[in-house]
Amino acid sequence: MKILVTPTSLQPGRKSKALERLRDFSEELVFNDKSRPLTEEELIPLLKGCQGYLAGLDFITERVLREAEDLKVISRYGTGYDRIDMAAASQYGVTVTNTPGVNAQAVGELAFGLLLSVARQISYLDRTTRSGEWVRAEGVELKGKTLGILGLGAIGKVVARCAKGFGMRVAASDPFIDREYCREHGIEAMDMEDLLSFADAVSLHLPLNKETTHLIGKEALARMKDGVILINTSRGGIIDEEAAYCGLKSGKIGGLGLDAFENEPPKGSSLFEFSNVVATPHTGAHTKEAASMMAERAVDNLISVLQGERCPYIVGQST
Repeated sequence: MKILVTPTSLQPGRKSKALERLRDFSEELVFNDKSRPLTEEELIPLLKGCQGYLAGLDFITERVLREAEDLKVISRYGTGYDRIDMAAASQYGVTVTNTPGVNAQAVGELAFGLLLSVARQISYLDRTTRSGEWVRAEGVELKGKTLGILGLGAIGKVVARCAKGFGMRVAASDPFIDREYCREHGIEAMDMEDLLSFADAVSLHLPLNKETTHLIGKEALARMKDGVILINTSRGGIIDEEAAYCGLKSGKIGGLGLDAFENEPPKGSSLFEFSNVVATPHTGAHTKEAASMMAERAVDNLISVLQGERCPYIVGQST
């Protein structure tokens, strides 16, 4: 049985119990040698003859699925599946699975780390100190400030707990908000419009879909406080980067912490003109602990589907 494996954390040479288990299951594994998400043109030849596909953040289009005639299952190494044409997967009989929840702590901690870095200008001060300068830059304290969380799922809850530990006031907006959790943890539930105007900092934890694409654009920014800090560790398309550029230039946005971009990698991004932008390479889930758990679950999902066994993490069922 032939299987394509594209996550950079599961490539040959890396020690991984999950990968060893996959090797025991299949004698023919194909790997990603690009060290980045793969494009449509790159995926098509690699998927030829593959029954299984353990997928990273690749762009899995209708054409990719149409050409992958033997493919039975895409096992996403991660939670999001917005880069998979789900309608085409169903049309061509491909089951899609994911690994929800296992990277919540890792992503949540990075989100709060980005907030700290932006608030205290840590990245900027590190660069200038290394270059020989001795800069005095005035940051802001987080205690007493309000953090607005858009999307109070597993990751948003981690961020909320971190914020509470720093003495922040926390508000959250989510169409499926867990009100009991909010009551237990002192989180104020409110609609998005009120949250945007209320918060000193906003952290995004949403899927990318038609409703959330460019959700944070010109109109949303106009609702926010002057000098607001924005953190995005979910998907880049949620923020309209042109509007964010204008917001940074005018001072409406006091700082950006980004682990996701509309185009990845974001070579030549205009956002990098600003010293109050902190950027990481979509690395929220890249901790030893999260990588191990995601790999184990992704391999479990893939093998379960290929063997016709029950899999509780199916997000797209073949027809």
